[in-house]
Amino acid sequence: MPRYEYRCRPCGTTFELSRPMAESAAPATCPAGHKDTVKLLSTVAVGGASAAPASAGGGGGCCGGGCCG
Repeated sequence: MPRYEYRCRPCGTTFELSRPMAESAAPATCPAGHKDTVKLLSTVAVGGASAAPASAGGGGGCCGGGCCG
């Protein structure tokens, strides 16, 4: 289930809630009980393989592939 981050306007507390995507826009109450909150935009790290950086001696390319004399 996705986690969403919120900030409470009256007390400044930042908190997270796990809720279904269909409820992401629903109002959230802060842990102190305030109802005036705003959903924050968060950066999300997406897992997966990333391309490895090219290495000088790893093959491929002219000088790494042995075509240079």
